[in-house]
Amino acid sequence: MKLKIIDLFAGAGGFTLGFKQFKAGGKAVFDSVWANDFNKDATETYNANFGAHCTHGDIVSILEDPKTVIPQADVVIGGPPCQGFSLLNKNRELDPRKALWLPFMDIVERSGASVFIMENVPELLTSDEFKEIERVANDLGFTIRASKLIAANYGVAQVRTRAFIMGSKLADPENVFPPLRTHRDPRDKKTLDLKLYKPNAQPWTTLREAIGDLAQPVGTEIRGEKGANALHFGRNPTPMSIERYKAIPEQGMNRFDLLRLAPELTPQCWINKKSGGTDLFGRLWWDRPSVTIRTEFFKPEKGRYLHPEQNRPITHREAARIQAFPDDFVFKGSKTEIARQIGNAVAVGMAKTIAATVYQHFLLTQPEQIPVTNKRPKTANGKKETVSL
Repeated sequence: MKLKIIDLFAGAGGFTLGFKQFKAGGKAVFDSVWANDFNKDATETYNANFGAHCTHGDIVSILEDPKTVIPQADVVIGGPPCQGFSLLNKNRELDPRKALWLPFMDIVERSGASVFIMENVPELLTSDEFKEIERVANDLGFTIRASKLIAANYGVAQVRTRAFIMGSKLADPENVFPPLRTHRDPRDKKTLDLKLYKPNAQPWTTLREAIGDLAQPVGTEIRGEKGANALHFGRNPTPMSIERYKAIPEQGMNRFDLLRLAPELTPQCWINKKSGGTDLFGRLWWDRPSVTIRTEFFKPEKGRYLHPEQNRPITHREAARIQAFPDDFVFKGSKTEIARQIGNAVAVGMAKTIAATVYQHFLLTQPEQIPVTNKRPKTANGKKETVSL
């Protein structure tokens, strides 16, 4: 028996993949039984990797259809579209996408799930919407805990901050959530707060560890579906763009260095903008995690996406690795659509950590629901040990 999961607003399936990758006693614990996404290419990507159970379409319309049957599940995971909360969205108060957590909670109720995990942008936790989510969850019998988590603190080569909400009908999840950090910023010389970290926390995973083995990209098109080379292609930058890349050769440099070193190559809009945007046209560091991978990581003018050494932006393969997708994961769609899937995904390593947290919660509260071989071992006096994952 495995714990059944439903993944909503699933995208490419980064959340599902993390749950699938998690193992206890050498065995997989979670089984995906249903998923949904509005984007057709993302749905095809999900189904190519996990089996044909991701339904394409608008979740509201699907739930309004009387023929829709939501399968029973133990856990519902997902990230309702976050643009409604984003500080980048100037009209977010009027954005109806904020309400998409409502069908999420509807499926939590219909599926009979006893645990849910919702992922979103950090701004969610200080919004009125969060108070509503908590109220609705409480009315359904859930106790919730919420926290901002940084992917780099859990072994992902990316300083990606996201809000996670864990709700449970089984017990207050405060004993497992937020999960203890497994990695630390090696530049932080302060004494670690041991209440936040696991023993022997390792230094952050660096960009070099994630992509340093990749050769120079070849061509400008997708090559096949699997393997490191499939998405490791370049672009066709203009001669002016190449000159700009060359003008900021050192790791950590950005558009302000471009203005300082080569004002004649600097766009007038950047000259006029004296503050903000310190990552724009920035070059990544080898010995640090990447900045957050967004949907247009292939455009250096959108963020710190220049390769640490080569005069080019990072490739789709490099971005996928930074998001902790394995090279054999299959992506469907155009180059732009695949980039959107990569940037919108829950970082796989972060999802795996959340899966471990959910498993531990079930282990501590409902051990009969998990496979016999994965139950807590007994000590010599017959008491069950607490498992640390």
